[in-house]
Amino acid sequence: MIDKNIKKVLLLGSGALKIGEAGEFDYSGSQALKAMKEEGISTVLINPNIATVQTSDGFADKIYFLPVTPFFVEKVIEKERPDGILLAFGGQTALNCGVSLYQSGILEKYGVKVLGTPVQAIMDTEDRELFVKKLDEIDVKTIKSEAASTTSEALQVANRLGYPVIVRAAYALGGLGSGFCDNDEELTALTEKALSFSPQVLVEKSLKGWKEVEYEVVRDSYDNCITVCNMENFDPLGIHTGESIVVAPSQTLSNDDYHYLRQLAIKIIRHIGIVGECNVQYAYDPSSMDYRVIEVNARLSRSSALASKATGYPLAFVAAKLGLGYGLFELKNSVTKDTTAFFEPALDYIVCKIPRWDLGKFHGVRREIGSSMKSVGEVMAIGRTFEEAIQKGLRMIGQGMHGFVANHEISIPDIDKALSEPTDKRIFVIAKAMYEGYTVEQIHNLTKIDKWFLYKLHNIIATSLELERNNTLEELPDGLLKLAKCQGFSDFQIGRSIFKHSMHDGESMVLAVRQRRLSSGIVPVVKQIDTLAAEYPARTNYLYLTYNGSQHDINYTHDRRSIVVLGSGAYRIGSSVEFDWCSVNALITVKKQGWRSVMINYNPETVSTDYDMCDRLYFDELTFERVLDILDLESPHGVIVSVGGQIPNNLAMPLYRQGVNILGTSAQSIDNAEDRHKFSAMLDRMGIDQPRWRELTSFEDIHSFIGEVGFPVLVRPSYVLSGAAMNVCSNEGELDRFLRLAANVSKQHPVVVSEFIQDAKEIEMDAVAQEGEIKAYAISEHIEFAGVHSGDATIQFPPQKLYVETLRRIKKVSSLIAKALNISGPFNIQFLAKDNDIKVIECNLRASRSFPFVSKVLKINFIELATKIMLGIPVEKPAKNAFDLDYVGIKASQFSFSRLQGADPVLGVDMTSTGEVGCIGTDTSEAIMKSMLSVGLKVPHKAVLLSTGTTRQKASMLDAAQRLHHNGFKIYATSGTHQFLNDNGIPAIQVYWPSQADCQPQALELLHNKEVDLVLNIPKNLSSAELSNGYKIRRAAIDLNIPLLTNARLASAFINAFTSMTLDDIEIRSWDEY
Repeated sequence: MIDKNIKKVLLLGSGALKIGEAGEFDYSGSQALKAMKEEGISTVLINPNIATVQTSDGFADKIYFLPVTPFFVEKVIEKERPDGILLAFGGQTALNCGVSLYQSGILEKYGVKVLGTPVQAIMDTEDRELFVKKLDEIDVKTIKSEAASTTSEALQVANRLGYPVIVRAAYALGGLGSGFCDNDEELTALTEKALSFSPQVLVEKSLKGWKEVEYEVVRDSYDNCITVCNMENFDPLGIHTGESIVVAPSQTLSNDDYHYLRQLAIKIIRHIGIVGECNVQYAYDPSSMDYRVIEVNARLSRSSALASKATGYPLAFVAAKLGLGYGLFELKNSVTKDTTAFFEPALDYIVCKIPRWDLGKFHGVRREIGSSMKSVGEVMAIGRTFEEAIQKGLRMIGQGMHGFVANHEISIPDIDKALSEPTDKRIFVIAKAMYEGYTVEQIHNLTKIDKWFLYKLHNIIATSLELERNNTLEELPDGLLKLAKCQGFSDFQIGRSIFKHSMHDGESMVLAVRQRRLSSGIVPVVKQIDTLAAEYPARTNYLYLTYNGSQHDINYTHDRRSIVVLGSGAYRIGSSVEFDWCSVNALITVKKQGWRSVMINYNPETVSTDYDMCDRLYFDELTFERVLDILDLESPHGVIVSVGGQIPNNLAMPLYRQGVNILGTSAQSIDNAEDRHKFSAMLDRMGIDQPRWRELTSFEDIHSFIGEVGFPVLVRPSYVLSGAAMNVCSNEGELDRFLRLAANVSKQHPVVVSEFIQDAKEIEMDAVAQEGEIKAYAISEHIEFAGVHSGDATIQFPPQKLYVETLRRIKKVSSLIAKALNISGPFNIQFLAKDNDIKVIECNLRASRSFPFVSKVLKINFIELATKIMLGIPVEKPAKNAFDLDYVGIKASQFSFSRLQGADPVLGVDMTSTGEVGCIGTDTSEAIMKSMLSVGLKVPHKAVLLSTGTTRQKASMLDAAQRLHHNGFKIYATSGTHQFLNDNGIPAIQVYWPSQADCQPQALELLHNKEVDLVLNIPKNLSSAELSNGYKIRRAAIDLNIPLLTNARLASAFINAFTSMTLDDIEIRSWDEY
């Protein structure tokens, strides 16, 4: 059955990480590429996400950093002539693109065979009406929904079904544009939004409160089927599975329920004809054994990444092989190496997935969670009891929580409401309710969470109350200490319960409890994940730690030959797949140099937690306590803390104080760069310029400092109430409002105020040094002026518009800093440049998020160099530098505002992007064009709406406006901009702001009627009136899926690009052809 004609395969990636489509597709795509390589098939990958592991050397044979759209994919097919195409490994992006190429006959024209699940089967699962019809044929119950393609049709359907209903967009991912409606008015608003993303909406009766259960099923072309894993949501139906805490294997289904749903899942995928992997989601009512099938995903999904990591069964790898025609019985089980892949994993542990939200980063976003996904990352915790797994998981999310209990107090005015209308803090509300005496019964009635879970959480509360009765570690009974550890209590939680708030230094408290624990011999054991519950010997080193066990599953040699790399933890805004790329490259280099590579990380979406990436994988916490537990057992040669972003970096000093060998730059140097006061004093001593700043404790001091430097200023409170961490204030009013709103200024909570330099360029220096001498460096420039967070800015490398003098100064200052801190390893310095003056903003002695981008554009692997240096190997300076490149790379940011209802999509000093792309072009315009199209902008064809901020910004946009006019675009403009354009001889049509309700034409109406296909809206300042008028327009553009730009410099660059070239002018060149 294996198709011998397949010699070359095209794989579609998923592009930038966004909400609903994140790192799990880097993992599944990398696995598929490995599977093809093993078969000797050559691979071509299209994925503009330059930060991923799959777009690195050694994974695919040819890589195209291009948008994953039918237009570009067809051009690559025409050039590369692949025999087969894989559509299931790049999320909804790849699937939709593949379906479109199939329908338009492109695949047939070039004779490209779809490997795995046939396209007709994909369409049967994606199109709601086909799906229901298909399942009706075998008498399987689905949620009765009706499709509507206009708002009025949707209203008719809803009234026929009866409220409450749920509305969802067809062909969308992560519940985009979906929500619950209780009346006509809510339905109208939601439907209009959903129809701007999708040709049809589905209106269906709501089953809020039922259980949600998922099965991961695999089928080969010989019709063999297995279920790899079943999972159940802790939250009931009504909360998107990506927003819910998920437990695997399911805990509350009876044996009958489990087998009943398993058989149904197999019946369904046989009937649809899936080849490879798919997941079936059920709504289930245990009291009546009634069920409905919610959906079937005919591709690898977030759940499949979770299932792979939960069971150790490499779903994506197996699915790719099945797509070539293999049978399950012909493939080896890569964990036991003795059995075949034709088996169902059995687990002797429980895993718990918890989402990570970053809603605090967005102004105006709604906090409720529901049927549309808002979380930006997730963690997976492994334990032997539910209590242990959930407490580990709550620590892993990294939002300042220590577990289910012993956290800082959260204030909840109305507990009943907070329980029945869930937000991202739902689980901590349950803890508070239990402390206040709510019964399990009451909480169940308000939340519909299964009582089994609530009783388990109640056990944690009981133990915590028991611990609080003790006042010293000496009087704490061993039995209670052991019980607490078995229920997942950290040393910190135990310390806080006993010392209450008398001990302020967390580190010494943890060490005191640790001492007490070791003296009674209470230590964790290391267990292996072996997919067959220890029935066959496992040969993998996929490990976790637990207190519910008596002996280690592996033997430790203590030969000091291992190098421990600390991973990056949960993806979040500011720390994402870039650090996974860094971690993986460090592991590969460690292995190549003959050391044993050890990874600690707990993010199921990553390639670094794939057990064939390293010699030992600890799927466990990156806390001070757990890392010490692991280091005690491993006794490594040393630890690398500089490739996993901020989490490992923060552990450098505490680990160093415990005598751990930190490889590379010393922990003291890291502290000297991280501590603002120490770093600033060092720059002053060296005579290096920096923006003036002060840490102030009263309003008077703040005003007198502003008297010196003048507005605008950057204000950074040390203690934050509303989640607005930083702000640029341009006048007294703004400053006053921000400080009242965000921070209580006091001696305990000082505020850092810095001068903010307008119209300054921001420049990044990414480099690697050995003993204070720079060995390789990359200087890149931001297209936007300073004031946009470096993680949101569009970055150009090599720089095209910097003075040679500026470059020379940056190199000189960077060399001085590297020498002063005696850096060995990766580092990044951010500079401001205006005219020829340069100032240092900050310096991080770790890899930065632009490392993969500059490494791939320059074709020098900075992490490989840095890792060699940290291992003490002398390295040569690479022979080439950025001046030799005859092409340009542009890194652009991906925003996910369409999922964050209510958030203002304006760029500022706080980071809001969820991912990035990086594209290469022969000049800036071509690279901008590729990267903007890759993050979802479209080239406009008819009209543009302009409102362009201050006079200065209007002037800077003049060239771009002229180009639009010459290219025949109709220009609509709001009053000030309209006046300015007319004065400069550019015809424009005036439109009115929402606040001028009685004038016509209204800007919002133009958007609703789709008369405009690009919106440029640049706020003058951040005052409330300015923001609210513009906000309505910006938000409408996002909700109606119209491309929006809010930065004048980026807008000019994009307009320059699309008015000077067409899509057909874009060169289709792979990475190795530059």
